[in-house]
Amino acid sequence: MSWAGQQSTDRDSNGLVVFGGSASSALTDKICAYLEMRRGGATVSRFPDGETLIKVEEDVRGKDVFVVQSTSPPVNDNLMELCIFIDCLRRASAKRITAVIPYYGYARQDRKSEGRTPITAKLVANMLTKAGLNRVLTMNLHADQIQGFFDIPLDHLTAAPVLAQHFINRHLANPVLVSPDVGNIKFGSDFASRIGGELAVIHKRRLSGDLTAAVTIVGNVKGKTVMMFDDMITTAGTVSEAAKLVRQHGAVGIYVAATHAVFAGPAIERLASANLNEIVVTDTIPLRPEALEKLPNLTVLSVANFVGEAIRRIHEHRSVSELFC
Repeated sequence: MSWAGQQSTDRDSNGLVVFGGSASSALTDKICAYLEMRRGGATVSRFPDGETLIKVEEDVRGKDVFVVQSTSPPVNDNLMELCIFIDCLRRASAKRITAVIPYYGYARQDRKSEGRTPITAKLVANMLTKAGLNRVLTMNLHADQIQGFFDIPLDHLTAAPVLAQHFINRHLANPVLVSPDVGNIKFGSDFASRIGGELAVIHKRRLSGDLTAAVTIVGNVKGKTVMMFDDMITTAGTVSEAAKLVRQHGAVGIYVAATHAVFAGPAIERLASANLNEIVVTDTIPLRPEALEKLPNLTVLSVANFVGEAIRRIHEHRSVSELFC
C-alpha cells in the first residue's frame, strides 16, 4: 500500500479534531497515533437509568471534527451514543462533523424482504443526518446501496488492501478464492484480482436467521488452498458450512477472512470446530476476550492507518479513492 506512512508536507492540522466513542476507543487511539495528533477530549457517562451524557472537553467551534464510533453490539447503545455525540458537537458550533463508522449496524435491513417490515438501514441514515451529521466515512457496508440512503457525502472504504496484503505475504500455494455466497461475488472478485488465483462460488440456502446450508460449489477446489472472504462474520453459519463443503471437495487448506468480526451467538464455537487454518479479521469491532482465548488461529489486522489516511485526505480535500489504487 503505497500511501502508508506518507505525510503531506504542507498539511496544516489546525482545525482537525478526532474524537472516539465507547465502541471504538482503542481504534481511535491508533488512528490518532498514525495522524500524530492528540485525541479529542470528551467524557461519556451514563445516568442510573441508562441515559447517555456526553461532555466535550475542548473548544470545537469552527473545527473539522471526526467522531470514530462503530455501531456494533450493543448496537442500539452505540448508535444512540453516536447520535448524541453528533448533536453535542453541532450545538458546540463545529464547522463540519464527520462520523467515522467502521462497522455500520443495521446494514442487513436494507430492503423490505416481506410485507410490513422496516428498512432500518435507511432509518439509521435519517437519524444520523437529522442529528447534524455533515459527512460519513465507513467501511465495507453489507449492501452497497446503503450509500444512497444518505443525502450527505459518504466515503466507502474497503479493507481489501489490508486483508489482501496479509495473504500476499503468506505466499500460499495453489490458491483459489471462494465466495461463500452468490451475493459476495463482487467482494471475492476484488480479492482474486489483488491476490491472483481462480474464483469459485458457493450456493447456499438460508434455513433460519442464524443457520445456512451450503448446497453446492461452482468451481474447482480439489488440491487447492481455499481463501474465503466476506464482509462480516456474524454467527459463522455460512463460514462453517462452506468450510465443510470445500473440504468434501478436496481442499487442502482453508483460510477465512472478514472485515467485521461481529461474532454473535454461537460464532466462536462454530469457528473453533470448523478446522480452519487461519481466521483473519480487522479491528473495526473490538473483539471479546473469549474470541482470543478460544481461537488460537485468529489474526487481527488493524485498519487504523488506512482509516487515518482517509481522514487526513478528507480534511485536506484530497482524493480518497486513490487509496484503492
